[in-house]
Parts: sequence; C-alpha cells; structure tokens
Amino acid sequence: MILISKYVLPKGYQGITLYPFIVLKHKDLSGNAVLIHHERIHLKQQLELFIVLFYIWYGIEFAFRFIQYRNWDLAYRNISFEREAYACENQLSYLKERSRFSFLKYV
Repeated sequence: MILISKYVLPKGYQGITLYPFIVLKHKDLSGNAVLIHHERIHLKQQLELFIVLFYIWYGIEFAFRFIQYRNWDLAYRNISFEREAYACENQLSYLKERSRFSFLKYV
C-alpha cells in the first residue's frame, strides 16, 4: 500500500518503507517504477526478518557504518539492505528470482 506524506520522510529522501506501507514524498513518485521496486525489496527484507528484527539490524548497521565512514549518506548507502535494494532496483523481475536473505551478500 502506497501512502503520500511529505512530513514522514527525512529531508533528501523520496520514499521509505514502513511495513506494510511504502511512503512517498509526492504523489507523482508513485509512477516511478524503479523507486517503487526499491521499496518493495525493502518490504521483502522486512518480512524475512519479522519486521522488528529488520529495524533493529538496520539501526545497528547504520550506526556501525556511520562510525566507519563518518558520513551520513555513505553510512546509509552502505547498509546491506540498501546495497541490495540499490544494486537490484533496475531489475524489475528481481523479486521473482530473489533468494531468501539475499541482503547477506551485501554485508
């Protein structure tokens, strides 16, 4: 389910996945197939880790990456969940062939 809210998203972000919702900053982004696919990859990741564990892992990995890179954007882009989503966002059939826990290849 896609929701539109410019207030939920941090500055500089176009979308966020908060299971079971994909929240987009602007309505016109709902036609962006690559962005929607990126967020659907996150939905799959969240389900695999029973949602709560995903957010815990995400937060811990972000903290580790922030210490590692000392840069917010680099830390965010190097979280394993984001690395998988960015690497595969243009392959619109990816979720059909994706193995469970594929994000582990990106740790």
